[in-house]
Amino acid sequence: MTPLVSIIITCYNKALFLGEALDSVSTQTYPNIEIIVVDDGSPDNTSDVVTSYTSAMPNLRYIRQENQGVSIARNNGIHAANGQYIMSLDADDTISPTYVEKCANYLMNHSDVKLVYTIADTFGIQNGKWDLPPYTHEALLWTNMVHYCAMFRREDFLLSTGYNPNMVKGFEDWDFWLSFLLPSDKVHCIEERLFHWRILEYSRSTDADNNMQTLLRQIYHNHEELYQPYLQDIVFFHEMWGHNEWLYHRADLVRHSHAYRIGKFILKPLTWIRQKTKY
Repeated sequence: MTPLVSIIITCYNKALFLGEALDSVSTQTYPNIEIIVVDDGSPDNTSDVVTSYTSAMPNLRYIRQENQGVSIARNNGIHAANGQYIMSLDADDTISPTYVEKCANYLMNHSDVKLVYTIADTFGIQNGKWDLPPYTHEALLWTNMVHYCAMFRREDFLLSTGYNPNMVKGFEDWDFWLSFLLPSDKVHCIEERLFHWRILEYSRSTDADNNMQTLLRQIYHNHEELYQPYLQDIVFFHEMWGHNEWLYHRADLVRHSHAYRIGKFILKPLTWIRQKTKY
């Protein structure tokens, strides 16, 4: 019998899109799946949407918790899961019919691989391929190239610290990968575009962009031992960044000065002559 795969769908106030996520899960070609919807205290009709699917999806379970954030919602969903393999799905995203099959089969056939995911694309207000750089553990320290929908073994999750509740404003998946993956662990990306990330005008992703510095600082504090060997480089980069910001600010002041505008006006004919005589 094929291993059970548990799909943890976390939802906060996304009842409008939840049906699409559930539809994409219901059409999976993999035969052994359970779906756990974790409602993070949504004020909308999330429970009604789930109820409308229960008769057609007997493998669907519903958990409602007080609003505590996506990290705790995912942790609670995974701890309630029975599957040997685990993957997450946000309520406003979707997966192609073969997503679970391709990822689960890869884990079954490659016991040395700890994490598997696929190429992704975006839809909503932005459509196209989601370009993510190739995975290396060292590169993961500086940017996240593994989307949150990756599949892993439940036994590996139970050996980890789980999703960190202090990542309230976003980047909880990146933070989790840094805790979950060792430099020696193998990660594989399936070269098929099977995960579909919805881009909304406002979402937790845009909120994360607005809180970038705070979140990066939190990731550093959560994983100081990983960044310690690079501390000198980080200080140097910070100093150079500050210096370049100062240079840009000074240049911007000059560009907007009265003297600069007059000088540019005076030199404009000379610039035109030089361009004409260049060849």
